[in-house]
Amino acid sequence: MKYFASFLALASLAALPALAQPRFTGYVGGGPAVPLNPIGSRLDTGWNVSAGAGVTGRFAGINLNFMYNDYGINQNALSQVGAPDGHTRVWGFTLDPVIHVTPHAEGPVDFYITGGGGIYHRTVEFTQPAIATITVFDPWWGVVYPANILTNQVIGSYGVYKGGVDGGAGFNFRLGSSHVKLFAEARFHHLFTSRVDTNLLPVTIGLRW
Repeated sequence: MKYFASFLALASLAALPALAQPRFTGYVGGGPAVPLNPIGSRLDTGWNVSAGAGVTGRFAGINLNFMYNDYGINQNALSQVGAPDGHTRVWGFTLDPVIHVTPHAEGPVDFYITGGGGIYHRTVEFTQPAIATITVFDPWWGVVYPANILTNQVIGSYGVYKGGVDGGAGFNFRLGSSHVKLFAEARFHHLFTSRVDTNLLPVTIGLRW
């Protein structure tokens, strides 16, 4: 982790000279998220949301990113542990230099590459159906009464913080004459989890400004 942190710091410093006339940038987006082997054999395709902010110049920039992924655990993995249902959730913060491959970032179409790393949290949670009793207020009759609802009961959960690296590429499509852009991006994330590596590939579509 010490060597990884040093590498990330050097990569971020190397991008600073390219930030001529920098301006603030931010984005928000979401889309499908694909788990890759070896953990991909245990999870279903899920979904992701992400957001970030930073500074950018004509040729390079740097962003602080947040990502959240949610995956269902597949039936084969559930059968091995004897659980009816389950989910794996991963969120993380990464610091990523961005290099604009096209002549500059303000053109109508901008292709970019990015990569860096940061801190991630992975939670594995197993659940089973259960009945919960709640209190309901009926405003028509003005009465309060108990009611049973179907819910999911957590029967096992494990969470861990780990460092990780990420890298990917995407396209920005400028909308009119403004700084707002539609973007599409695929980014690979590798978490340094023990026993089973955690490799994820979220695909994100959203707006950048």
